[in-house]
Amino acid sequence: MYNVVRPGESWLLVPPVAPICRAAKKDVSMRISVVIPGFNEEGNIGRLVEETFAQVPESALGEVIAVDDGSDDHTGAEIKALLGRYSRLRYLRHQHRAGQSAALRSGVLAARFPIIATMDGDGQNDPADIMRLLGRLGSEALEPAMAAGIRAGRKGPGSRKAASRFANFIRDKVLADGCPDTGCGIKVYRRDAFLELPFFTSMHRYLPALFLTYGHEIAYEPVNDRPRLRGASKYTNLGRALIGIYDLVGVSWLRKRTLIPPISEDIAGDDYPKGGAKLRAKERAGSEEG
Repeated sequence: MYNVVRPGESWLLVPPVAPICRAAKKDVSMRISVVIPGFNEEGNIGRLVEETFAQVPESALGEVIAVDDGSDDHTGAEIKALLGRYSRLRYLRHQHRAGQSAALRSGVLAARFPIIATMDGDGQNDPADIMRLLGRLGSEALEPAMAAGIRAGRKGPGSRKAASRFANFIRDKVLADGCPDTGCGIKVYRRDAFLELPFFTSMHRYLPALFLTYGHEIAYEPVNDRPRLRGASKYTNLGRALIGIYDLVGVSWLRKRTLIPPISEDIAGDDYPKGGAKLRAKERAGSEEG
């Protein structure tokens, strides 16, 4: 188990943020929207959808949203063939290919539940890990706002694993986000926290840094990594390196220019919903007493 990373532990030109609320006992009523983006994942994504419904308890699973990023194989047909079996399955298709970050965002925008769990459509993430990650998430509006997977016993070619380790090393030196495996696709986070983030292509590679920048905590947890059964990765080492350098400069600039002012008071009248301002005030009082 990995420690929780807090915003104040990052050195990269991010101003102090408001005090972080302590995580409370898990509210089992929090339901999950599982978002699975995919491009040309015929033979992988259908199996993953079936596994998700089998592995995530019905009491926790609100829906599964499969986002087809303009595939030109039978990915769409594979997902749509399952709609009659799973009433909580939803299929979205982009008119043209827009990339993994855009597919993730489309799924999160369509989601009806407050907690998002994401997995890559290639089937290498294990849905059995979702509930363990959910257990590391803070209840309701409390921290951590994200629980991210760290691949244990990672599968794949040695060159890809070496390139990933090098990329993680360089990214952490620049961004100091404390994330040992930002490329791991399985993550659980609050929908509202994600939608507060600025959107750009390739943002899915920098979600831990962005969550920290916006004042959230992140918990890391080892997860299973499985071999790809069909098809090939859509990314090459060179392609990821060239895009990564460009994006790294942009994300570094964004973190430098982002200012999150601390909230010193947040109180409201009786017409406001319970659990918002009053809950945060209660948590602050508890922190001060502790």
